[in-house]
Amino acid sequence: MAHSNFSAVDEYGFERHEDFDYESYEHFMSVYLKVLASRAQKWASLLGEGKSVKRTNTVKRYVRKGVPSEHRPSVWMAISEAEQMRDQCPDLYQKILDGPFEKELVDLVKTDLPRTFPDNIYFTKEANHQTHLFNVLIAYAHNNRVVGYCQGLNYIAGLLLLATKSEETSFWLLKALVEKILPDYYTKTMDGLIVDIEVLSELVKSKAPDVHQHVINLGLPWAVITTKWFVCLFAEVLPIETVLRIWDCLFYEGSKILFRVCITLIKTNRASIMACNDFTTLAECFKAIVKNASALHCHEFMQSIFKVPGTLSNSTIIKLRARFAKQRREQQQKEPPR
Repeated sequence: MAHSNFSAVDEYGFERHEDFDYESYEHFMSVYLKVLASRAQKWASLLGEGKSVKRTNTVKRYVRKGVPSEHRPSVWMAISEAEQMRDQCPDLYQKILDGPFEKELVDLVKTDLPRTFPDNIYFTKEANHQTHLFNVLIAYAHNNRVVGYCQGLNYIAGLLLLATKSEETSFWLLKALVEKILPDYYTKTMDGLIVDIEVLSELVKSKAPDVHQHVINLGLPWAVITTKWFVCLFAEVLPIETVLRIWDCLFYEGSKILFRVCITLIKTNRASIMACNDFTTLAECFKAIVKNASALHCHEFMQSIFKVPGTLSNSTIIKLRARFAKQRREQQQKEPPR
């Protein structure tokens, strides 16, 4: 390993693997630290004297350029409607934690605790984050009986805890994501997720038709490629700082951001994808593109998601969702009852 000034563990507690490219990271951070310093000054001015965050064009622009880590908890709560939800039921989280809990839900959540970020020092059995994670997930499972507990929520709640350092803030942000921002990703039938994968396929078909056809020709379903991207909101997929920058925008602009990220990953790695000649190579290629240098350089990557995909309106996504949801309902009606 090359000599580096950087620790073998990042600032969020994730262990850096043996093949971690310290040289590229050092180069990236030498540039990104200046960006962070500049953004911190601007946010300090915006939030000075206890000002509350309003949804304005200035705030939208600031959010796209990154929310400083120390401000993420309060800014995410303000821009996502989670703050309004909490203010309507300020004692809800603690009341749920007072119990009682259903054994089935407890067992489900406990099964996934050791699987959540095993490479993070805060989520080891000795650390206390597994307890915090259990509290957030069990509270949400009892609060939203339609969703209960669904795999994938552990990664989202886990990263929310790392970013906010607060159980209650993480609970409300999780609630905002599942109930306000994402369309039925975590219900038992995962209808919203299945529809959004179809929507992405259609968007790729219109914006990168050669890539779309190539993926079809090699027989790799889009669901195999992108289910984890959507379910985990890129946690456990992209580098951590890139994920948090995506979440900055997700909380402000909604699930359209997920499509922008997907299309950017696909279009910027077009040459690598098109060079694949079989199913296995293509699957490995899609695993590699989320770990390469362009994904690590989060500031440039976030600038690219608003340029590379081109125009992507909410109305287009709404129409495509309606179309594929209708097709799914019709398909379900044709299926014989079980």
